[in-house]
Parts: sequence; C-alpha cells; structure tokens
Amino acid sequence: MSLLLVGICLVVVVGLYFYNNPLGHGSWFMTRRFINWFPLGMTYAFLYMARYNLTVSKNALGSLMSNQDFGWIFGIGTAVYGFSFVVNGPLVDKIGGKRGIIIAAIGSSLANVALGVLTYLVVTGQLKMRLVVAFSAIYAINMYFQSYGAVSIIKVKAYWFHVRERGVFGAIFGTLISFGVYFAFDWGKAIVDMAKANPEGHLNWLHRTIQRVFAVEGKPVDANWAVFYIPAAILLIWALLDWWLIKDTPEEANFPHFDPCDASSGVMHIELTTMDLLKKVFTSPLMLMIAVIGLTSGVMRNGIMTWYFIFAKEVKQTGAEFFFEHWGLLLCLFGIVGGFAGGIVSDKFYQSRRGPPTAILCGFMFIMALLMAIYLFSSPFIVGLASLLITTAVIGVHSLMSGTAAADFGGRKATATCSGIVDGFVYLGTGLQSVSLGYLTGYSWLWWPCFLMPFALIGGFFALKIWHALPAATRKYIDEVEGKVEVDLVPE
Repeated sequence: MSLLLVGICLVVVVGLYFYNNPLGHGSWFMTRRFINWFPLGMTYAFLYMARYNLTVSKNALGSLMSNQDFGWIFGIGTAVYGFSFVVNGPLVDKIGGKRGIIIAAIGSSLANVALGVLTYLVVTGQLKMRLVVAFSAIYAINMYFQSYGAVSIIKVKAYWFHVRERGVFGAIFGTLISFGVYFAFDWGKAIVDMAKANPEGHLNWLHRTIQRVFAVEGKPVDANWAVFYIPAAILLIWALLDWWLIKDTPEEANFPHFDPCDASSGVMHIELTTMDLLKKVFTSPLMLMIAVIGLTSGVMRNGIMTWYFIFAKEVKQTGAEFFFEHWGLLLCLFGIVGGFAGGIVSDKFYQSRRGPPTAILCGFMFIMALLMAIYLFSSPFIVGLASLLITTAVIGVHSLMSGTAAADFGGRKATATCSGIVDGFVYLGTGLQSVSLGYLTGYSWLWWPCFLMPFALIGGFFALKIWHALPAATRKYIDEVEGKVEVDLVPE
C-alpha cells in the first residue's frame, strides 16, 4: 500500500511539472527537461537512502551503538558534509552537475559497501571493536561524496529552469528529498526486518532473496549489513543512467540559448576563480542570511526526522504506533506537501520571492515544537502529528533556501558554490543538533523540543530580513513582462 501511495505521489508530481509552464515552453523542451531531472533527482533520492540508513542501522544494532555514539557518528559525518562544500561547490561549478552527480553516486556506493563490510565483521564476531570510531571515519567519507549530490542537481537546474519556475522546481526538489527519506526509513526498515535471523510470518520472494544473499549460514545473527549493500547497488544503476541521459545545459541538448534571468544574466562571459566564487557567498549579506536560515532548517529537519524515530523506539508511543511503523512514508507524504506549499506560494503569490513563505513556515515550526514540549509525555498522537507538521514546514524552507534562493542569487555560474555553502550550513546545523541532542536526550527527552524552538525563531527572523529580496535580472523581467515588483530592501 505504501509503495502504491508513493507511486501515485510521483505521478502527481510529474503531472504538476508538465502542467506548470508559465513561460510557455515547447512540448519537447518540457519532455527533455523531464528526462534530465528525473534520473538526476532519483539518484539524489537514493543518496538520501544511503545517508539515513545509518539511523535505521542504529535501531537495528541496539547496544552496539548508543545514542551518544550515534550522535558523534552522524555529527562528524554531517560536519564533513558541510565543510566539503568549500571545495566541492566551486569544483562542481567548474566540471558541471552531470559529472558531480556521478561522483556522488559512485563514491557513496563504495563507502556504503565499506560500512556493510564493517557491520558484517562486527556482528559476526570476526572483529572486536567499538563501532563509533570506524563508523565515524567511513561515514565521514560517505558524507564527503554525498556533498556532491545537492550542488549537482541544483547546478543542472539553474540552466534549465527560469527563476519564475524555480519555486515549483524547489517543490520537486523537496519531493525528491521526501522520496529519499521514504526509501531510507521504510525501505531500510523493511530490509532490516527481512534480514533477521529468525524472520516472522510468510516469506515472499524478496524476503527469500535477501535471506539467501545476506544471511550467514550456521550463524543465528541478523544480517543488518544488507541495509548498506542494497542502496550501494541501486546507486550504481542510477549512475549509469545519469551518464546516459543527463545534459548540463539546454544547449548541449540542441536547444537555443535559454536565459533563466538569475544573477548571472548579462555576466555569463565573466570567468570566476574559486576565490571569486567563495567571495560571492561570504561577502554578501544576503547570502549569509540565507545560509543562517539554512543552518536553522538543518537543526529543525534532522532534529525531527532522525530523533523522532529514535524517541518512538525508546519511549513507548501508546496509541500512536502508526507514526513509527510508517515514519518514512509519512515523512515522504508530508514533505511533498511542504515542498509544494512553499514553492507555489513563492511563485504564485510573492513574485518568486523566497523570504515570505520561509518566514511563515518558520513561525509554524515554532508553534509545533512548543506543542511537542507541552504534550511530549501525555499525548503521543499530538507529538507524532506535530513532528510531521514540522517536517512539512522544514522541507518547504529547505527547498526554498538551499534548492532555490541560493541558485537565484548565486546565478548559473556560481550556483553550486552558493547552494553548496548554504547546504553546508544546513548540515552544520545538523551536526550541531546531532551531538547536542545525543547528550541532552540522555538527561531527559524534554530537552528535545525545547532545543529546537529557538532555531525556528532565528530562521523566521532572518526570513523577515530578506522578505523583499529578488535578483536584479528577475526584478527587471517582472517589471517588463508582468508589471511592477516591490523594491528590494536587501543588498545582494
């Protein structure tokens, strides 16, 4: 049933993509652009599966990985992910998004194989050691290659989507993230269940295949390493499809020159060095404010997605077991709603300004986190629903900031660098919450929502500061084609 729902959502998203054509593109352009972003996006979704399978393995490994161990492993990995963008963002701006996504898929695949080997050796007793050090090192390598993914998809998007279309593409970007979370949590949990030494109930063909491939004959141990091997294999398949289908620009696909009216319009002839690209972010008050909003969204997003799954495992959620059992599917469905809500509101009601819907969503997250704090130990249903609604809002914020605003103001030439630095701040926020909550939840789970609330307020404050911001080329386009636009109050 869950797979059917996700399939229906995918069909709806594809339908909305073809329906949303404000610039009147020809049918072949729309089709070729779909052929471009679909494999790119599905690769990114499975990169998420190869990233958050760590959370699934944490629950499966039990005492072999404590909350504190998990906090350090995930925190170190996300810190590496964040700092990698200083190198990988400018690099993808030079080599293009197609090469970047292939590097991401192959590198992450190999790292997941290594995590699977390590898990196998420890679980079968062939290697006596604590997982935290070795897992931290290999997971950090995985996250380094993962960092190529987001900047690559946004780099390609920048050439194929006009600024006035990017809000809806941001929604598609959020949808792909949501699919990845579904693959990680629900598919990952299903893989772990199928790989148990003593499986329950009737074994279907997939169940029997996983048992045949991964189970250890003569040893009654759960084959948890399968949760790393299977995403690794899937990523290699998508890497081949990316190499075959993706084109970095419309011109490479034999279309005439297309100007998306972003910050690079009129200056595409100027060559930017790596230092020029980095200065474009770190000397821009606007980009720094977008990055800070990204940091707060990283705290909120992973503070909910990761820790609710662990909370519901440790603290019995009587009457709300549905949330834990279908966490991946629910994150997927609610995330899609959030991504489209933010993108459509931005494009349709605020002339593609990203600040207004972001401010609204941040305020909503604060209210939901407050409800979680109030009802944490008295109403499992309210806690589960509030967690999902925070996810709805934060996917909208992440899509608008990392997936859209950074590309708008960075422009095509600096898209990977700008979106990469913003996404880096997202994962610095992720690392901050991972280590912090790893310790704080050891004292009391009440610290969990209380820790999140200030970050929702900080994100909302800076979203208000960029309420009127638009790239100059976009303002000019709207003035000439659609009518007067509000004056930008924020320096670019």
